[in-house]
Amino acid sequence: MRKKTPSPAPEKDKGLSLGDLLSQDTAELLKRIKKEKEQELQQQREEELARKQFEAKQREKNKSFEELLNESQMDWKKYK
Repeated sequence: MRKKTPSPAPEKDKGLSLGDLLSQDTAELLKRIKKEKEQELQQQREEELARKQFEAKQREKNKSFEELLNESQMDWKKYK
C-alpha cells in the first residue's frame, strides 16, 4: 500500500492570500469586527484592573488593628 501524498497547489494560487480571495466588503467587515473585539478585550482588561485596585483598597481599609500593627515598620518596644 502506498500512502497518498497531497498534490502541490497549482502555480497560479501560490501568490494569493486570504485577503486577495475575499471581496473588499467582506475584508472590511472582518477588519471592523477584529477592531471591535480588540476594543472589548482592552475594556475588559481595564475593568479587571480597576476591580482589583478597588478590592485591594477595600482589604487595606478593612484591616484589623493587629494587622496594621504587624505591618508597621516602627519599633514599638522603644515606646514601652
